[in-house]
Formats: sequence, structure tokens, C-alpha cells
Amino acid sequence: MSIIDTVWQYIYKYYINGIINDTSYNPVDTVTYAILLGISIFWVLRLLEKLKVEINSRFIIAVTPYIIAGSSLRVLEDSNIFTPPLRYLFITPIIYFFIFAVTVSILALAVTLERKGTIKDYHKFFGYFGIAWTFVNISALLMVGEVKNLIPAAAILALGFISTYAVYFVSGRLNFTLLTNKLNISILFSHLLDASSTFIGMDWLGYYEKHVAPTFFINLAGNYIDHPSIVMYPLKLLVFIPVLYMLDNRFDVKKEGKLINLMKLAILVLGLSPATRNTLRILMGV
Repeated sequence: MSIIDTVWQYIYKYYINGIINDTSYNPVDTVTYAILLGISIFWVLRLLEKLKVEINSRFIIAVTPYIIAGSSLRVLEDSNIFTPPLRYLFITPIIYFFIFAVTVSILALAVTLERKGTIKDYHKFFGYFGIAWTFVNISALLMVGEVKNLIPAAAILALGFISTYAVYFVSGRLNFTLLTNKLNISILFSHLLDASSTFIGMDWLGYYEKHVAPTFFINLAGNYIDHPSIVMYPLKLLVFIPVLYMLDNRFDVKKEGKLINLMKLAILVLGLSPATRNTLRILMGV
């Protein structure tokens, strides 16, 4: 066997096979995608600086519909309405590149139109386009399928809000301002919503976890408790509270403020994207 054949088999086994068959992640592709995410953050930062886009709360609010649009598009793929090779475009991680390309294109268009005086505020144009895209995707989902699990989906939302409010309430009592900050608690909400979707999906409806680290801890917890995926709640808190603390207290806000906000946006995407996809999948029973 030649070196080329060996390399190809390695690439197919650890990367392509997971995309074609939409299977669980493995340690190799997980580490690779994590590295790519880190590199992408700095590349995106340079791109936004070139567009002269400020990464603030208005921008994050405007970009949020694109996260939901991407997740709903992923559920359309889960519903088997796409066939190969088109369906591969909507499977993780390729769908992230697709959504990113569309999002950046619309953002660049919005910024250009504002500079030409065609529109007054690129945030609104950009945000409304994302909302419209999300509406189209949700409408398509309802056309090709039907709502089958309304109560479990509502339970996910309820658990997400309740767990987030509990953290917010305790933080307020302890004067722990890190988690009374609107952006930080919104980020934590996205991840607790993701934890809720995993808990309801796995322990009550028979879904399975695709990611390596959560699978390890859920399997470990399964040796001691009957509903092991509940471990996702403390796991999310143990991971992301220190991360948010470091971003707010170990970086120079004046010099690295843009990078901090972009990293927070990336963390928001990592929570809200799977949370939305999982919830929609459960809602539609796919």
C-alpha cells in the first residue's frame, strides 16, 4: 500500500466517513475542528476589522438569527429531504462553513448598502435577513413534517430558562457580577439549553450524543445514576464559567476587546447551535 493510499484511508476513516454517514465524532476530528475553530476566530476578527464592523451587543443580536437558521437547515437535512451529494453540505462541520459564507456575504452587502446610503442601519438589514431565512427554514420543516413532541420540546425550553434563572438568582445574591452580565448569562443560557436538550433527548426519548467529551462523561455518570445525561448541567457550568471569567478578567479589554467579544460570540454559537438543532429535532420527531 502506497503512502497516498494510507493517508487517504486515514482521512476517510477519521473525517470523511463521519460526514458521509453522519456518525459520531472521534477524538481525531474533534481536535482538528477545535484547532480550526481557534484559527478561524483570528481570521474572522481580521475580516470584521476590514469591514469596520464593531463586535458589540447589536451585532451579536443581529447575527443570532443566522445561528438558528443554520440549525433549522441542519434539521431539514435530518428530515432526509436532501439527497447526496447535496446533503453533505448540510452536515457538520461543512454546514458551518456554508452558513459562515452566507452570513459574511449578507453582512458585507449590508455594510456596503449602508455606506452607499441605500439603507440607514446595516444591523437591521442584516438581522431581518437572518430572521427571514429562519422563517423560511421553519416553514419548510412544518411542510415536510409534523410536530410530534411538543411537550418534550417545551420541557427543554422550560429547563433551560429555569436552570439559567437559578444561576442568575444565586449570582445576584452572591454579588457575582460575572453571571449577572447580560451577554455572559445569555451565553450560559445557550449552553444550559443545550444541556436540557441532551437530557430530554437522551434520557427520555432515546437519542444519542455525538460529541466525544460529553459522551465520555455521560457514560461515566451512567455507572452511578439512572439518568446520566443530567451530568451535562454541572459539566457546562464547570467549563464555561471559568472560560467567561478568564475572558473578563485575564484579558486587556482596551487592547483585546474585539477579540474577547468575538470569542464570546463563538462560545454562544457552540451552545445555541446544537441546542436549537436538538430541540427542533425533538419537536419534529426526527
